[in-house]
Amino acid sequence: MKANIDIKKEAKRVVFGLAGAIIMAVNIKTFVRAGGLYPGGFNGVTLLIQTVFQRFLGIALPFTLVNLLLNAVPTIVCFKAIGKKFTVSSAMIIVLTSILTDIIPSQPITQDILLIAVFGGLLNGFAVSLCLMGGTSGGGTDFIAIYFAEKKNKDVWNFILLGNGCVLVIAGILFGWDKALYSIIFQFTSTQIIHMLHTAYKKETLFIVTDCPDAVYQEIYEVTNHSATEFAATGCYSNEGRKMLYSVVSSAEAKVLVTRVRKADPKAFINVIKTDFLEGHFYQKTDY
Repeated sequence: MKANIDIKKEAKRVVFGLAGAIIMAVNIKTFVRAGGLYPGGFNGVTLLIQTVFQRFLGIALPFTLVNLLLNAVPTIVCFKAIGKKFTVSSAMIIVLTSILTDIIPSQPITQDILLIAVFGGLLNGFAVSLCLMGGTSGGGTDFIAIYFAEKKNKDVWNFILLGNGCVLVIAGILFGWDKALYSIIFQFTSTQIIHMLHTAYKKETLFIVTDCPDAVYQEIYEVTNHSATEFAATGCYSNEGRKMLYSVVSSAEAKVLVTRVRKADPKAFINVIKTDFLEGHFYQKTDY
């Protein structure tokens, strides 16, 4: 029996992944290399290893070789723990990014190190977010973030930023603190862009006061595949009985639901609250 393939979803995965890979490679050859920065993640570790071999041993290692070796073990773990489609597409992006980084000529845009750190970080965060929104990744620390999001339902991007800080400390000790400190600005900017654009694992709580609870619940279920809890409510001013539905959904789903609920009950009162912590069973749709 052949598995059903969602052509639209797979096309999105390929297009977003290719765009992310190209942007990452171009960013490395324009901003990162021009500023002598270490962008964090496995790309940053690869650049650090290249610099160590070049400075101390006089050996020019290709980016592709080092990056593929570093990603080998995380790719195998990801294949077993997360999913085949996600891992295969991520592996293709790793290979493409590595090859493009080796063959694209260096084209510095500016020599201002602060501009390089800020705008390079913006581009890097945008590229990573594109891959994640398409249902794939650029490998390396992205694998770690997706693993914890899938298995533990936790956002660990800030912890990854801390881990990248350790790499930058090593770079600072070996090659000078100015580039390492600017690299921290680069990585912080990148992480904040990912937080802003990649909302799949952010949760929001909906409180919906309505006279049409069945119709509203149907919208919640169709959009999210989640259930909801219904409370009996009484309007204090009018003393009229109403219903209140409570449900926790992802941030992306909340935006769609507000529109759908408004159509189901134009008079519904909707309160959306950011949810920072959630304990218990929660169904999370995944593209992986």
